[in-house]
Formats: sequence, C-alpha cells, structure tokens
Amino acid sequence: MSARPAAGRWRLLVFDWDGTLVDSIGSIVACMHATTAELGLPELDDGLVRGTIGLGLRDTLATLLPDAGPEIHGRVVECYREHWLGGYADRHDMIPGARETLERLGRAGFWLAVATGKSRRGLDRDLARFSVGGHFLATRTPDEAPGKPGPEMVEGILAELGVAAAQALVVGDTLHDLRMAANAGAGSVAVASGSVGAEELAGFGPLAVLPDVTHLPRWLERVG
Repeated sequence: MSARPAAGRWRLLVFDWDGTLVDSIGSIVACMHATTAELGLPELDDGLVRGTIGLGLRDTLATLLPDAGPEIHGRVVECYREHWLGGYADRHDMIPGARETLERLGRAGFWLAVATGKSRRGLDRDLARFSVGGHFLATRTPDEAPGKPGPEMVEGILAELGVAAAQALVVGDTLHDLRMAANAGAGSVAVASGSVGAEELAGFGPLAVLPDVTHLPRWLERVG
C-alpha cells in the first residue's frame, strides 16, 4: 500500500472496468449476440444489452431473458463464456491513455481499486493481459460479493483498505456504477466512454461527467 495517500478530499479511487478502463463494450454486445444466435434464442436489442453491462452475468440474464428458467440461463452462461474465451476477450484494448492515467494517479498518491461486474476469472485474465494488476490495492467481482448496484463490493474494498466512504470516489460509465457509489455512501464521477451517454449519466447526479478516464487527473487537481 502506498505510504503517501493523496492529499485532499479523496484517498481512494474505485474504478469500474468495462467501458471505464477497457474499451470492451462492443465486444460484450457482439459476444451476447453470438451466444443467443447459437442457442436459437430471440435476437436482443443492442441498447438493452448495453444497458445491462456492469451487472454480473447472471443478473444480466435475469434482465435480458426474464422468462427463461435456470436451465436456459445456465446454457447461456456456459455458451457466452466459451465464445468470450474463444476470441471475443481479445478483440479490445484499454481505453487510449487509461494505463498512463493509472500511473499518473498512483504517482499522485491515490489508492486505486476495481469493482466490476466481470467474473474473477475474467478480471484476473484482463489484469494479466494488460499488465496493470500492480496498480490496484484491492479488487472485487460478483464472485466475492453481491454485484452492482448493491454497495457490497465497495464496502468490502473500504473495509480491506481501512478507508471511509467519504474518502472514496467511484469512477464508472453506467448508472449501475453511480447507484453502487450512492448506496455505499461514496462519491462518484461518470465517464461517457462506455454504454451510457453523458446526458443520461448527468441526470443521476455524479460530481462530474468526463469524456473518458484520461480527464480524471486534471479534474481531481482542479477540485482539490
């Protein structure tokens, strides 16, 4: 853990993953379409799929296929994971400049963490693939705690690192992220680089809506 936490209001920055640090929204939507096509399920609307990104996979399916039973959901989970690991997971990269942004924030003394709807296996794979795992002091997925918009992932990170909610800022691209932050008593900053537009994000009242995560260091410097 950094011996020099950042001065100012926030000590800890908790990042979402897909759409916030990684440009993976298109890959996720395409993978879901490939899955439903293979299983002969009705084609899903792109906007509906995008709106579930950030939730855990099983919560996503409860939204996308509410009338399907556990057996169908299980087949979708298995098929989706096969497609994802079979090629979709490697179709995208980090948001341009995101890696450098993490490095800059770390040098400034902020403690960094991740709270994501990805599985633990998926997150660990990405952390290794992009060589950024060393930037984060704690990570949470729905494999360790209830998923978004519940507060438990953030609360677990706060407890692990000994940080008060008032000193934490959640950074994400979906309403699920903003609701998770509010439910945990943390602040939030939205980035319009993922699945939700800036106007919709602003309507939920984050402290700021930034074009993407690379604008975060300057915003933090400005607000103190």
